Amino acid sequence: MPKQAILREMGLRDGLQSVATIVPTAAKIEWIRDAYAAGQREIEVGSFVPARLLPQLADTAEVLAFAQTLPGLKASVLVPNMKGAERAMECKAELMLLPLSASHAHSLANLRKTPDDVVAEIVRIRDARDAAGSKTKIEVGISTAFGCTIQGHVPEEEVVRLVQYVLDEGVDSVGLADTVGYADPQQVKRLYEKVLKVTGDKLNCAHFHDTRGLGLANCFAAWEMGITRFDASIGGIGGCPHAPGASGNVATEDVQYMLQSMGVETGQDFDKLIALRGKVAKWLEGEQLHGSVWRAGLPKTMKEQVTA
Repeated sequence: MPKQAILREMGLRDGLQSVATIVPTAAKIEWIRDAYAAGQREIEVGSFVPARLLPQLADTAEVLAFAQTLPGLKASVLVPNMKGAERAMECKAELMLLPLSASHAHSLANLRKTPDDVVAEIVRIRDARDAAGSKTKIEVGISTAFGCTIQGHVPEEEVVRLVQYVLDEGVDSVGLADTVGYADPQQVKRLYEKVLKVTGDKLNCAHFHDTRGLGLANCFAAWEMGITRFDASIGGIGGCPHAPGASGNVATEDVQYMLQSMGVETGQDFDKLIALRGKVAKWLEGEQLHGSVWRAGLPKTMKEQVTA
């Protein structure tokens, strides 16, 4: 089994978009600085969306500019359309994440477009990127891949079709997202097995929410399928405003503990992550945070291994 994994921090985007509190830019910069000191090397720092829609992310360009000063840090941004992609390329983002919902109903609620219309927009973005000679990579995140609170069942064949579609159109990578916390480990293995047949190493990310308590189990199931890159949010914050009932990404510190306890190296320092979680809790005072390990800390046996 894999002995190394990457945790991409999503708290600054997926986390903050789901709360009412607006975190000051200076605090976000401190957040990134502390996350970097804790060993995080992939962070989604924001999203280029209109400030009137998500004022929590209005300072994405400034936050991205700071992140780009840290050596070896891969700073990504989410973009919902061509205008957002143009901003990402102007700011020389290393990677832009484009959401594509496998649920027809969620796609209409989130982007006011059908999934195929979204793919057409992704193609236009790819063409614009290539024409401009931009080095910004395109990752497509297939949201509601395991089910949808609006539509209900999402056919696995539709997920595979959309993955194949965007890869044929030249995107750099894809990931699967359990946007509303519907997945179970058996379903995760079954869908990843199908999707891996058409993606190979271009499927390199798993995004799970812990809405119903199966987030870590689903991460483990994906890891058993060879996936070594996981999205997570410090304090388990996050959720889609257009997906009723969606709450809480898997907590970064919990995923870190699970992997570390299995001997899987992530390069992240547990104590520094917990210290950062404490700061985030203060910045988001009154908002609900999630996660389990922060309450008890590392087991004594693991501490002995870490300090040996």
